[in-house]
Amino acid sequence: MAADTSKPFFPAAPHSALRPSRSAASRAFPESSYWRAFRSSELVSDAGFPVTDLTFASSVEDRAAPTLAASWSTSVHVFSSDPLEKLRRISVAGDLAFSPSFRCDGALLATGDKKGVVRVFRADKAATGALRTLRAHAAETRVVRYPVAGGDKLHLLTAGDDALLAYWDVPSETPVFSIPAAHQDYIRGGAASPADHNIFATGSYDRSVKLWDARTSNTGPSLSFSHGELVESVLFLPSGGLLATAGGNVVKIWDVIGGGWLVHSVESHVKTVMDLTLGKMVNTGEMRLLSAGIDGYVKSFDFGKLKMTHSLRYPQPLLSVAVSPCGSVVVAGSAKGKIYMRNRKKKAVDEEEQGMKSVGGAIDWVSPEPEKSVLRPNYFRYFRRGQNEKAKEGDFVIEKPKKVKYAEHDKLLRKFRHKDALVSALVKNNPRSVVAVMEELVSRRKLIRCIGNLDNEELGLLLEFLHRNATLPRYAKLLLCLANKVVEMREADIRSDEKLKVHMRNLKRMVAEEIQIQHMLQGIQGMISPMLALATR
Repeated sequence: MAADTSKPFFPAAPHSALRPSRSAASRAFPESSYWRAFRSSELVSDAGFPVTDLTFASSVEDRAAPTLAASWSTSVHVFSSDPLEKLRRISVAGDLAFSPSFRCDGALLATGDKKGVVRVFRADKAATGALRTLRAHAAETRVVRYPVAGGDKLHLLTAGDDALLAYWDVPSETPVFSIPAAHQDYIRGGAASPADHNIFATGSYDRSVKLWDARTSNTGPSLSFSHGELVESVLFLPSGGLLATAGGNVVKIWDVIGGGWLVHSVESHVKTVMDLTLGKMVNTGEMRLLSAGIDGYVKSFDFGKLKMTHSLRYPQPLLSVAVSPCGSVVVAGSAKGKIYMRNRKKKAVDEEEQGMKSVGGAIDWVSPEPEKSVLRPNYFRYFRRGQNEKAKEGDFVIEKPKKVKYAEHDKLLRKFRHKDALVSALVKNNPRSVVAVMEELVSRRKLIRCIGNLDNEELGLLLEFLHRNATLPRYAKLLLCLANKVVEMREADIRSDEKLKVHMRNLKRMVAEEIQIQHMLQGIQGMISPMLALATR
């Protein structure tokens, strides 16, 4: 019979219900889909020198075209426009460049070098040399920071590996104040407060973080607390009342207004965290704390909800990270001379611009809540539901019985290795355990056989135990009888071994001393008995 070829075995197009939904993941994890919308590329590939610092200029005049400064080797490279393009290279007199910092208006750029000299350059125009040169440090200047708040264009904070902290009046090239021993080790982290241009924070390899006020610098730090690890970076959160510190593989958030109280600790990295920065989410306007580590990850942390939201992976160890003020560009500098750039895809930006339209032209962002999928018995999570729930007030809690941890002699008794159990208890030299094992062997009628199977070394352990504990009132009844039995059974072994003879002499001396004590106690009892009899009359 010929097959009917008019009807195909399978439909030409699959049913729409059978197709996986592409938007399901974005609905379930909206922030993950936001970060995945960034397109990754290499901005610069210059192997050989690590990219130690990255910073964006927060220029008010042109926020849509961020300006980026990157320091590696003996120069600072400046990038501008969107997409980022290389503008110029600023050489730092043949020394390694560190910590570039833009002034609040983006017109000037300050950077330190390996010899401790800080130079100020023009960032908006090509210049032949430094406008100002600040000399106070004797070692690498790893922290150079312009004030952020208040529009202060005249002052600059510097710190370095010589533990010197200096606050400069840039036009006159003179320090307003300097503190020679601000820390006890290298100063590698610094940040300016977004709330007050007089307040700065520094972090050091002496594991401490200190808060400084330029108005009261002579009295020392305004606040000091310990991070617990070598501090690599510090950063103020937007409010100015919280401070994030990075050291080791831990990022900690502190309440500096409340006196240095630890708010939260994040241990999401497996290696040292090298840099911290703030990133703005374009779709919601919320801020995220980004941390870069030498494990090759950039972690996004929501400090409002105190939870980790996403991880960006890179092929090389990272030393620095920065986000443009508009939030559309993320750059990360590696330890091998590469700068990785991630920028928002045009399609994602267009969709967000359409979603921004509302009545009256106002923008009202509402973060979409993830849809909860219905659990069914064909999911593994269905059988694990409720295991992470915490008990509420009024709930009746049934505690899971704790697992009993058995001692070594208990395990051997369960395996019916009676002699090994007795020897294990004697080695631990715990009288309660040894007597308990002996009583168990008596109930099993195996104690006499175990004593007969002991070798000379193990017999020495038993005689030493009897010498120390046989006269204790709690164990005397059992151990004295056991001592007589041991002497009767192993008399020949005791006579043939010198070490066993020593143990036997000690045991005899102990018995003689105990008999003498008993005679003294009986004499005392004889003297007290008549007095007690008279007292009762």
